[in-house]
Amino acid sequence: MNRLCVHTITTKPLSIEQIAEAYPRAGVSGITVWRDALEGRDVAATGRMLREAGLDVVSLCRGGFFPHTDAAARKLAIEDNLRAIEEAEALGAPMIVLVCGAAAGQPLETSRKQIAEGIAAIEPYAKAAGVRLAIEPLHPMYADTRSAINTLAQANDLAQQLNSPFVGVAVDVYHLWWDPALHQEINRCGSNGKLFAFHICDWRVPTRDLLLDRALMGEGCIPVKQIRQWVEATGFKGYHEVEIFSTEYWAGDQLVFLDKIKRAYLDHC
Repeated sequence: MNRLCVHTITTKPLSIEQIAEAYPRAGVSGITVWRDALEGRDVAATGRMLREAGLDVVSLCRGGFFPHTDAAARKLAIEDNLRAIEEAEALGAPMIVLVCGAAAGQPLETSRKQIAEGIAAIEPYAKAAGVRLAIEPLHPMYADTRSAINTLAQANDLAQQLNSPFVGVAVDVYHLWWDPALHQEINRCGSNGKLFAFHICDWRVPTRDLLLDRALMGEGCIPVKQIRQWVEATGFKGYHEVEIFSTEYWAGDQLVFLDKIKRAYLDHC
């Protein structure tokens, strides 16, 4: 249990203050904070509150969304990512997860070029703040607007191209479980010290919504335990981060849900 982390989006109905009480009681020791949970709050004070509650702040989610067909919009995206770096530093989060983005009105290759340029532009600021940037590849079904980085190989190639100790990748089983090269690419990023984060959940069969129907580990078809073994065989010693978007689970009692998360983690991860 000491490596169990939960994303604030997983228990979306709870405020960050409620989370600071609920997570430690459920045996959760790590937290990844989504930026919406910080709205209207003193970020540094929130970070202190979480640590005083016994939670390790694992990362801030999310930065990215670099590609746009309009240059002014790309500039605004860079500015937003610089704000995310400031927020991560104030929060005490050592890492930002990047959902890289895509623009439907241009080729994926162009979006990927803009992603590389965007990360390169913010990397010096991240380095100065001591904040790592984790490129998260998303399932190809999101290649229209959410991310032009859709395989771990693409994320690894991009991290290699940028060649910074502050740029690596996040492995999310929901997005990558289907990839026949997954084991090979996990070994690649792990051996290079580029495996920064590991996100877990499950793929419901049949899935009822491509965004908001993620399942608890053990409820679907993802071989979570096997992928965890591949990740840990590389020497990865970070948290196992539960990231679930689910209208079904959000509609229920979040304390009961946290207990289900703990049991699913112990039984299926």
